[in-house]
Amino acid sequence: MAPPCPLNRYLLLMAQEHLEFRLPEIKSLLSLFGGQFTSSQETFGKSPFWILNIPSEDIARNLMKRTVCAKSIFELWGHGKSPEELYTSLKNYPVEKMVPFLHSGSTYKIKIHTFNKTLTQEEKIKRIDALEFLPFEGKVNLKKPQHIFSILEDYGLDPNCIPENPHNIYFGRWIADGQRELIESYSVKKRHFIGNTSMDAGLSFIMANHGRVKENDTVFDPFVGTGGLLIASAHFGAYVYGTDIDYNTVHGLGKASRKNQKWRGPDENIRANLRQYGLEKYYLDVLVSDASKPSWRKGTYFDVIITDPPYGIRESTRRTGSQKEIPKGIEKCPESHVPVSMSYHLSDMFFDLLNFAAETLVLGGRLVYWLPVYTPEYTEEMVPCHPCLKLISNCEQKLSSHTSRRLITMEKVKKFEGISLAFLYAFLNEALDPLFPGLSYPRRLYDLLSEAKKTLYGGK
Repeated sequence: MAPPCPLNRYLLLMAQEHLEFRLPEIKSLLSLFGGQFTSSQETFGKSPFWILNIPSEDIARNLMKRTVCAKSIFELWGHGKSPEELYTSLKNYPVEKMVPFLHSGSTYKIKIHTFNKTLTQEEKIKRIDALEFLPFEGKVNLKKPQHIFSILEDYGLDPNCIPENPHNIYFGRWIADGQRELIESYSVKKRHFIGNTSMDAGLSFIMANHGRVKENDTVFDPFVGTGGLLIASAHFGAYVYGTDIDYNTVHGLGKASRKNQKWRGPDENIRANLRQYGLEKYYLDVLVSDASKPSWRKGTYFDVIITDPPYGIRESTRRTGSQKEIPKGIEKCPESHVPVSMSYHLSDMFFDLLNFAAETLVLGGRLVYWLPVYTPEYTEEMVPCHPCLKLISNCEQKLSSHTSRRLITMEKVKKFEGISLAFLYAFLNEALDPLFPGLSYPRRLYDLLSEAKKTLYGGK
C-alpha cells in the first residue's frame, strides 16, 4: 500500500461575517475536492486565522474558487507568538521548499496584513527588513510580482483593548483569494426580479457550498420564490429546477416588490434573472406546484435540494386543499376548477420536505434548508430527522433577541424504502385531525412515535 500523501500547512484568512457558517462551508468544499478537514488548531471560533492541513496546492486553489467565507489562503512557512518565535520557525522551514519561489530569476513583494490594528508605514518596513535572513535572490516588483508573500499579525478580537504586541504572527506565500466579490456582483439590489423574501446573495452561495453543488448537478428548490438559490447553484455549473405554489411569483406577475414600482415588468421572472448573469443555459424550468403533494414519479432525480421554506411571517405557508368535506364519488376535479388553499403547518411542511428529499435525492446527495426557531425554547431535538438522512451541520443566524433561523444540511446515506416515519407522522396527524381540531401532531402521539423511532432505528 502506498504511503499517505504528506499534508502541507496552509493559513486561511477568513471573513468576519456569518461566523457559524464558515466551518461547515470549508469542510463541505474540502470533501467535494477530495480533501479532508484536518487541523492541529483546537478551536476556530471567531478568529479570522485558521491553520489547515491540505494534501495539495491544487485542492487549496479549488477551495478558494468556491468559498465566500474565506478571503485568502497562504502556504504557511512560519508561525509564532512573537517575532523571535516566527524567525525560528522560518529558519526551520525546509529550504528546498523555498528555493523555487526565491531564485534569482523571480520577482516578488511582501505585504503586511494586521487584524484589529493599523501599522504605520515605518513599522511595516521594519518588519519586512527583519526578514533579510531569508534566501531572497529575486527582484522586488510591487506592481506585477510573480510571487507574493505576507506577514499576518493577529491582535485579538477586542477593538477596545488592542495589545501592544500581536497574539500570533504568520508568514506565508499567497496562493489564491476567495470569491467574496460574488456577494457584490450578485447583489439582490442589482437583480431584475426580486420579492419580499429574496435570499441574500452571500447566504445563497453559502447554501450552495454547504450542499456541495458542482458542475452538471441537478439542483431543485421546492419553494423557489424568485429563484435566488437557483442563481447561486447555476453559477457553479448546476442545472436548476424549481416549483412554487404562487402562480404570480412563478410567472413574474402582479405587484412589484421594489419601491416606487407598482407592477412587475415583462422581463421580471426567474429565467430573466439567470439570463442577467449569463446562466440561462442552466435553467431547466419552474412550475406552479404544491410541495405537500409532489407530482413526481418514484425515483431519484436530484443531486441537491436547496430551499428556503416560507415561515408564515412575510410569506404565508399554504397548500392546496379545503377544510370542507369533499363529496363522495368525486374522483377528480373539472378542468375549470381552481384549487383553494389552506394553512400548512410548519411541522407538516418540514416532515414533507425531509420525506421528499429521502425519496428523490441520489445517495450522497444533500438537502439544505432553513428552519425557523424560537430561541428560548430551542433544543437540538427539535431539528426534524429522517432515517435516510444524516445531519451534517446546523448553523444559527440570529434574527432578533428571541428568534433565529438555522441552516440545516443533511446528506442521504440510505436508500429510501417504502413508508418512513415522516410519512407516518403526516398520515396519522391527518387521520386524527377531526379528534384534535386545530392541533398539529398531538403531544401524546408525538411522544409515542418518538419512542417507536428509537426502537426501530436505535435512536438515530
